[in-house]
Amino acid sequence: MPHMYEVAGFAWSASRNTEGQFVGDKMTHSDPIADMLTRIRNGLVVRRDWIAAPSSKTKRAILEVFKEQGLISDFQVSQDGVKESLRIRLSYDKNNQPVISGLRKVSKPGLRIFMDKKELPRFYGGRGLTIVSTSQGVMTGQSARSKGIGGELLCHVW
Repeated sequence: MPHMYEVAGFAWSASRNTEGQFVGDKMTHSDPIADMLTRIRNGLVVRRDWIAAPSSKTKRAILEVFKEQGLISDFQVSQDGVKESLRIRLSYDKNNQPVISGLRKVSKPGLRIFMDKKELPRFYGGRGLTIVSTSQGVMTGQSARSKGIGGELLCHVW
């Protein structure tokens, strides 16, 4: 028998599996990239070493850029039956402070933001990082500018 739970005005139902553990209903996400960024942000707040997220090609490409820029330590793709999931190892400096101070999703499913090569922003005075999805793959805004291509602004990282 499912149980109803309510926290901070949000309600969901859950039931127990055969071992007696609660299993929540699967939620659909209208913006999976924003979901992954939120999982990273929440993991950094509570100082987790690893976080998990559902996998996709775009998410793997974003994480590859994060890894190249030193924003995360590593990530792994694991197979869970038919589904793939990501295990992301978060990075901290020697004072145990997160390498990523902030993440913000720019382009959303209801409002896609595309920019020409000349319009690509230099976020946070050049100290931040803009992630862009281009015809040549996912890359930083600086790489897209140097290659002379524009694309969809995915997120800002600082």
